[in-house]
Amino acid sequence: MAISPEIFPPRKRRPSAASFISPKLSDKNLVQSLHLLSQEISTLKPLQFLHKRNSLSLIRKSKLLQILFEELLRFPVLVLSPSATLCFEELHVVLQRVKTLVEDCSNCSKMWLLSQTQTVSNNFHELTVELSTLLDIFPMKELDLNDDIEELVVLIRKQCSNNKSYVDPRDDEVKRAVLGLLDSIKSEIVPEQSKLAEIFSKLGLRDASSCREEIENLEEEVQSQNQSDEKSKSEAISLIGLVRYAKCVLFGASTPDPDTPRRKPPPEAVIPPDFRCPISLDLMRDPVVVATGQTYDRDSIKLWIDSGHATCPKTGQTLAHTELVPNLGLKNLIAMWCREKKIPFEAKGSKVKVNGIRTNKTALEAVRMTVSFLVNKLSALESMEAATGVVYELRVLAKTDHDSRSAIAEAEAIPLLVRYLASDVGLKHSNLQVNAVTTLLNLSILEENKTRIMETDGALNGIIEVLLSGATWEARGNAAATIFSLTGVQAHRKKLGRKARVIKGLMELAKEGPTSSRRDALAAILNLAGEREIIGKLIEGGVVQMSIELMDRLPEEAVTILESVVKRGGFVAIAAAYSAVKKLGMVLRDGSERVQESAAATLVTICRKGGLELVTELASLPGIERTIWELMATGTMRSRRKASTLLRILRRWSAGLDVDVMDSHTTTVTSSRIAVPS
Repeated sequence: MAISPEIFPPRKRRPSAASFISPKLSDKNLVQSLHLLSQEISTLKPLQFLHKRNSLSLIRKSKLLQILFEELLRFPVLVLSPSATLCFEELHVVLQRVKTLVEDCSNCSKMWLLSQTQTVSNNFHELTVELSTLLDIFPMKELDLNDDIEELVVLIRKQCSNNKSYVDPRDDEVKRAVLGLLDSIKSEIVPEQSKLAEIFSKLGLRDASSCREEIENLEEEVQSQNQSDEKSKSEAISLIGLVRYAKCVLFGASTPDPDTPRRKPPPEAVIPPDFRCPISLDLMRDPVVVATGQTYDRDSIKLWIDSGHATCPKTGQTLAHTELVPNLGLKNLIAMWCREKKIPFEAKGSKVKVNGIRTNKTALEAVRMTVSFLVNKLSALESMEAATGVVYELRVLAKTDHDSRSAIAEAEAIPLLVRYLASDVGLKHSNLQVNAVTTLLNLSILEENKTRIMETDGALNGIIEVLLSGATWEARGNAAATIFSLTGVQAHRKKLGRKARVIKGLMELAKEGPTSSRRDALAAILNLAGEREIIGKLIEGGVVQMSIELMDRLPEEAVTILESVVKRGGFVAIAAAYSAVKKLGMVLRDGSERVQESAAATLVTICRKGGLELVTELASLPGIERTIWELMATGTMRSRRKASTLLRILRRWSAGLDVDVMDSHTTTVTSSRIAVPS
């Protein structure tokens, strides 16, 4: 496998003098800054496993320069000529680049550093040559240095005179060995364990923790590459596959040690409302525009249309056609936001891409070998403690990409995972239960795996058991998320909706769980509410009252569910929603645009189908007419239309006319007891 020569490190740009030196610095301050910088470089540790000689050489030269700058700081007065000042400023730039290069090499992926051996060596040599050039024009005579310091400068200059970059033969040997491993994997030949151990030891990857850190560093390299540079990204992904396989084979599957320093995950980002799909309420990965001009995530709206719906879910309008037009502008904005928040942006439904890049055969075979090793090990284990580590590795692997999800399912891992969903397992080994249900959740993202899970003996009952009585909120929330994922297929949605235990578990979690788990449960409930025949069971389960109770804390989810229920639930749902009118009036006034839109649509349905009593309840709300007028002036297009309909309904009510026959095109009744705000 050939490694392309990339400039290293890819995330850094060459500094300029302006980056580090203020033009207002005095000559003395400039030398102080140089002394401090050379001191910082001197304290750096040379690279331990790769480019040791190159890094050690520059660090030693910096130590010698530190002596020079110390001597200059002893001068009672230091006045530099313009040419000398320029030389010192350029020295500062070079030393800053030396520091950056050594630090980046220390912190980056060892595998990636190995793949860029020649390029990195060239970077070290380039800095040495630039340092030599500056020392050639160093103003020794002007500074009147003593003989010892002059000899020191001459010594450093001589040390910099080597005009060839240096690649350690041992580094080159390890690189060839790694390329050989990748070629073996690509040819579907399982690498020898002894050879793996030898190579990884030479790179300092000697335990599971260092391998996990290496995988994280490689993933950063993938994210940092230019969008067009698929070749380099593909190479990094091959290396990730190799490290992941070696980690499992050499060091065993294990959960992270809580005492091991880990990279702090980024805080959970609040998804902007415009980036959420109106159907799933999740972050859109592939936004598309339908005939009415509304935007949805492709998977969600395609499922809606494939289920036989011919209307826009948001506006209720009949779709003139079912073509889906990519919303590229919004997709770019979402991708930029994801990069800023360090959230992986992977388009759903892609079976041949990992983080936006095509998976190569080497990476794919590495995944299959890793899966085969883990599944074989899991099938032979009897100890729950040992199983926890293996299932955790499968959980991590199932999160990475569609190829991994497919490989895990094809290796018959699902039946093995099911046995760890039972309540007695959760009581004694809660981590094992969490890992098992989360692995199933990750697997269910792949469309064909949904059916595999539904058809596996005991899988659905196991997920429902975790939903009802999981050992932790995380387990129950991930069980709800799995239900939500499975309801993406209409046949599965109907089957799940007929199970009273599913509805009971989702309702309990929505009422009692932490916010993240509640959202998982509400998303699943919303999917179930898309089927008219399930609405009755949801109402029996208390979905209306639950939505009313959650309207203060999670208004967007609660109002959207209520809108779907009253739209499809008939008189029973309308009657149950009587107590919701006041809450809907409040969110109509104070909610976000999306919440106002759903609240207005829900109130229109309630008033049209609920009769005089419910219209009277709405009319009695203080300030409702002003709220409706404000919504007509400032709301979204759909909000304005629904608000206009509400106003006409209230005017017909005030005139003693029927409201049941109203539509959005009825002429406004002029006689009214409702005061129109000035």
